[in-house]
Order: sequence, then structure tokens, then C-alpha cells
Amino acid sequence: MAGFVQIIEYRTSKPDEVAALLEDFRAKREAEGDGPAPTRGITCADRDEPGRYFAIVEFESYEAAMENSQRADTTEMSEKMMALCDGPGAFYNLDKIASME
Repeated sequence: MAGFVQIIEYRTSKPDEVAALLEDFRAKREAEGDGPAPTRGITCADRDEPGRYFAIVEFESYEAAMENSQRADTTEMSEKMMALCDGPGAFYNLDKIASME
């Protein structure tokens, strides 16, 4: 099973602003319909640590994820998101080996 998953762990006291930024990015990217894009994404809030969040983004391949990461709009969105965070984020790059639905 091919695939690649990136997990972004971050802390913010402005979750609504981060959510609005991510939704705006998703809508613009979907409207453009060009270039690599995630196949799926979810955002999760940590129940045990308020203010801690995870964005889980799935891609068809590592190469598609890296191409996506180098896009100007991705860089701009990431910079805006990190400005809304309470400190730096942590990134985890994972090869998908199994999936359950």
C-alpha cells in the first residue's frame, strides 16, 4: 500500500483563527485544481492537553507531498499558521504501510 502521511503537531490559543486559515487554504486550492494536493486531511484537538492540536495530512506519495511543500501558497499558509501558534510546530513524515476504514 503506497502513501505518505505528514503529521503537524502545534499549540495555539487561537484555534478558530487557525481553522479559518486552513479552510481558506483548502477552498482556494480546491478552486485552482492544479498541482499536487493532499488526498485527505483531518485536524484533531488533544483532549488531555488543551491548546495542543494535530493536523494529519495524507498524500498519494512522498514525492507528491514534497512537491506540495515547495509550492508558494503552501509556504505562505504555513508561515501564517505558525504566526498563530504558541511556539514552533513539530513535523512527522510517515510512510503509510496499512490503512483501515
